[in-house]
Amino acid sequence: MSDRDDPARSSLYRTILGELERKIVSGEWPPGHRLPFEVDLATSYNVSRMTMNKVMTQLAKSGLIERRRKSGSFVAQPRGQSAILEITDVEAEVRAMKLAYAYRLLSRTQRGATPADAAAFEVKKGTGLIEVRGLHLAGGEPFCLEERLINLDTVPEAGDASFADGPSGAWLLKQVPWSTAEHKIFAVNASTETARQLHIAARAACLLIQRRTWSEAGPVTFVRFIYPGDKHVIGATFTPVAG
Repeated sequence: MSDRDDPARSSLYRTILGELERKIVSGEWPPGHRLPFEVDLATSYNVSRMTMNKVMTQLAKSGLIERRRKSGSFVAQPRGQSAILEITDVEAEVRAMKLAYAYRLLSRTQRGATPADAAAFEVKKGTGLIEVRGLHLAGGEPFCLEERLINLDTVPEAGDASFADGPSGAWLLKQVPWSTAEHKIFAVNASTETARQLHIAARAACLLIQRRTWSEAGPVTFVRFIYPGDKHVIGATFTPVAG
């Protein structure tokens, strides 16, 4: 008789699955935590090895655990997800993974636009800019490195903002309604400095999301979000177009 045919066994399967899911989602079992071996879990819950295997298989399908041959099962590292057609909020990404969010300001500099800035940002060389570098953290670990330029011609209020209390992006959304945005996505290797900030190996694969926004007054901001390549997913939902 299968679990589906046996209501008691099916109910027990769902109970065990729910309990293990809660331990992972709540952080009681943090990313990287090794779960007890399948045979030991079966014994502790007084169920068959087959029932326990179904539970572990479902956890793996859900992306909550990684099963490694000969090593056991481990809580998977959470992967953030953003959509390329939206102006996403990194804090919201982190909280969607049910992890504690924090932000650390790395540097804030006021300077003139270099030729490279002028080309990337569509401003004149020497235009006043605020350069802000910050680190977004998820569960106390580096999640995303943010490098942002803010155009002082369009957003002069940025000259008085310290950005020490939170991300500059959230501040900008409250100050300036943007009218146009552009996203570009790149696969890059981490520089030595980026690797140090994100706690990854130098030249490790990273996902770079580059964004520019404009308002009616002109260019607002140019920002680069750098994520460790194995911890982030770009997603979007599409529907068929008639015709």
